[in-house]
Amino acid sequence: MSRPATGAAANPSGHSGVRAGPAGWPVVLWDFDGTVADTVDAIIAAHQRAFTEVLGQPWDEAEIRRWIGRPLVESIRLAAVPQADEIIRVYLSRTDVEQLAHSYPGVPELLRDLAAAGVRGGLVTSRRRSSTEAICRRLKLTDVIPLLVAGDDLDQHKPAPEPLWLALDRLGARPDQAVYVGDALVDVASARAAGLAAVAVTWGAGDEAALRAAAPDHVVRDVAELRALLGLPPAA
Repeated sequence: MSRPATGAAANPSGHSGVRAGPAGWPVVLWDFDGTVADTVDAIIAAHQRAFTEVLGQPWDEAEIRRWIGRPLVESIRLAAVPQADEIIRVYLSRTDVEQLAHSYPGVPELLRDLAAAGVRGGLVTSRRRSSTEAICRRLKLTDVIPLLVAGDDLDQHKPAPEPLWLALDRLGARPDQAVYVGDALVDVASARAAGLAAVAVTWGAGDEAALRAAAPDHVVRDVAELRALLGLPPAA
């Protein structure tokens, strides 16, 4: 997929049919794990069960945290152990992340308020579609953020730009009209590669110092700060 056209050259009238929200971004795209859904502890535990069962010992937790945001198969293969395929099999057969996931406090309300303000949204995640949809149904998020680009929709994954470009294409929007909100270094890198503004949140898997060093456009520490950045009033 090629990069969508941007700016006046793409549309001399300056309009794309996508109405700007309160902060000027008509489109807000979201990472899922560690940003919208609090799955980080469950993901780490699932990895450690699989590594321990196959290798007889757990893996370095800090390294697992750095993997979050990438597809499962790709991340476990980063461990470069001969038993990677067996670890993946055990992980998928024993994982309970879908059952243990919950929303970060204030995030569902933020999504609803953005939608009510006319801001279009979408999830762009490396998680498999069936798993993401199951979590969204359980957390009652499907209606407020119906667009999903999942890890099995494309061969390219974050930090590549293609997943974000696909979301923009489905929304009929340009990169300069959108912001990507995520908790991982791959989220910042993907936004940069795709031409979107990047907002890093510190409540997920990412290390705050590392996120700041990646130079996103904004770093926010809580949902109240994110609401203000996106132009919304404080939650009631």
